[in-house]
Amino acid sequence: MIAPTQAVHRALSDLAVVVPIKSFGSAKARLADVLGVDARAALARTCAARVLLAAAPHRVFVVCDDDEVAAWASTHGASVVAAGRPGLNEAATDGRLAARAEGFARVLTVHSDLPLAEPFGALIEQFDDAPAAVIVPDRHDEGTNVLVVPTQGEFTFRYGAGSFAAHQEEAERRGLVVRVLRRPDLALDLDTLDDLRAAGLDPA
Repeated sequence: MIAPTQAVHRALSDLAVVVPIKSFGSAKARLADVLGVDARAALARTCAARVLLAAAPHRVFVVCDDDEVAAWASTHGASVVAAGRPGLNEAATDGRLAARAEGFARVLTVHSDLPLAEPFGALIEQFDDAPAAVIVPDRHDEGTNVLVVPTQGEFTFRYGAGSFAAHQEEAERRGLVVRVLRRPDLALDLDTLDDLRAAGLDPA
């Protein structure tokens, strides 16, 4: 086990953050019954900005296929990766490959719709010399809100229904030590009215 100060230093230099972001205009479609288009777009920008703030001081790669998002990401100091194919798994893969090309050893992939996200620093404590996957599940233990994996070697992202279990299985299949970290601030993403209420954003 390496010393804590060494772990912090290494994580700052070796860890990149990947944030896939869809068009703000089409974001949060599942909330269309309770929020209008403009309100959903504003909510998506606010949450994404909070996630980027939580990622500091790490290098951030925003993966997108939307010019507005790309311009927004640039103004927030992120590097923009053009999404080559549609889909969250594909975007996560594009981000991981971009981080690898820039020499990063680990990549933290995080959803952009986490309204309570606090700095990711505590995740650093999960790193040691063992090749590991660190998974932060959603509050239902179904989805994967944050996933840290090495950039080297093979890894297939498994976002979608049941991704928390699927990512654990994938990591174990790739010979990675699996560490599950539960953090309330990272466990809440916004897909339903109940999620909005849990975040204190009840539109009523």
